[in-house]
Amino acid sequence: MDQLVQHQQTINDQLARYGVKFGLYKNGTFQERLFPFDPLPRVITAQEFETLDKGLVQRVNALNLFLKDVYGDKKIIRDGIVPEDFVFAGSGYLPQCEGFVPPKGVYSHISGIDLVQAKDGSWFILEDNLRIPSGASYPLIARELCRRCSPETFSGSDIVDNRNYAQLLRQTMDAVNAGGINVVFTPGRYNAAYFEHSYLAEKTGAVLAECGDLYVENNCVYLKTVHGGERVGAIYRRISDEYLDPLTFKPESLIGIPGVMDAYRAGNVALLNAPGNGVADDKGIYYFVPKMIRYYLGEEPILHNAPTYLPFYEKDRQYVLEHLETLVVKDVAEAGGYGVVFGRDLTRQQLEDFRNTIRNEPRRFIAQEVIDFLDLPIMEGGEKVPRKADLRAFVLSSGEDTRVWASGLTRFSRDPNSFVVNSSQGGGFKDTWVLSR
Repeated sequence: MDQLVQHQQTINDQLARYGVKFGLYKNGTFQERLFPFDPLPRVITAQEFETLDKGLVQRVNALNLFLKDVYGDKKIIRDGIVPEDFVFAGSGYLPQCEGFVPPKGVYSHISGIDLVQAKDGSWFILEDNLRIPSGASYPLIARELCRRCSPETFSGSDIVDNRNYAQLLRQTMDAVNAGGINVVFTPGRYNAAYFEHSYLAEKTGAVLAECGDLYVENNCVYLKTVHGGERVGAIYRRISDEYLDPLTFKPESLIGIPGVMDAYRAGNVALLNAPGNGVADDKGIYYFVPKMIRYYLGEEPILHNAPTYLPFYEKDRQYVLEHLETLVVKDVAEAGGYGVVFGRDLTRQQLEDFRNTIRNEPRRFIAQEVIDFLDLPIMEGGEKVPRKADLRAFVLSSGEDTRVWASGLTRFSRDPNSFVVNSSQGGGFKDTWVLSR
């Protein structure tokens, strides 16, 4: 461990050299920033991980069943578990995906589930990311560099080897492949997660392709090569739904594949993750996931949501309005740490203005109790200091099984007064060590 601390700058220099950055658009310009790495890992015991594993598999299986149901028979709506107008009012619901079941009934092949650990050791789910969750590449390459700097730290240790993520991802793509090669589809180098796209393509043996590399003919997708078109069977797409196919969604999209949705609906190509998943990772739908687990699986949730209130319901709305100064409110349409408001940070006038906004747009928000989650030590200026940290766990579903990667992305806030850990808000990351015993 001491060697990792001593090599902190070396590891960060190597990450910069490899292009381990994230990008964001701010004030109309694209900015690339390094994603700072901290050498002190988060350590999860084997017993803790066993609970996380069971709870995450349960949750993702229920979410996949919900997606199949909401684009199909809609039993959960007819039975009054989730209100109809709440589901279809969300921006993530896509009517273009109605009546179609993807290969093996899997919608969310790669799920990024964000958790925090309270100071009493209990874990809470903060958010489900089922569209295009990113971040698996960062602990992967960081562990690789740490192994080079301090091989003795990992040799003969109880730390689970995390290098199997590429194998799990490849197996997931192969399981739903409709016949042809695997492709990682990127919008290009100006995307915030472009490093990850290229890294995972390399590690899985898939082809990294942009829109100009792919075309649709007779409802099949092909990769352009010097020898002609090569059939594509699975596309791990890293592009938002609305830009995926200009013939189905936004006609002005210049980064999509014209006709890919027709090939998808014809069963000639698999799309990972499935278009339309946003209906299930809407922050408002998060409120109903424990009910989904009971409804579809007949089980009690193993992992719990943070205590959450839905202003959509009058009783919850009244509670939120009366206790706004003690709650954290999230805009369901925002991501990346944006649209998060802590009531305690608002002035009296701001609180009153925000109450009026919630009254006028109750479907737009959820509110949660502020969990005083665990501080983890990070190195800053040669000293250990505590900072808030979360965990993004990665769950892969192939239709044959659902598996939790024994690793994950631990993000931390670099601001001692902030609970927001997202990279876009200036946070850093560290490795996550799962112990084998």
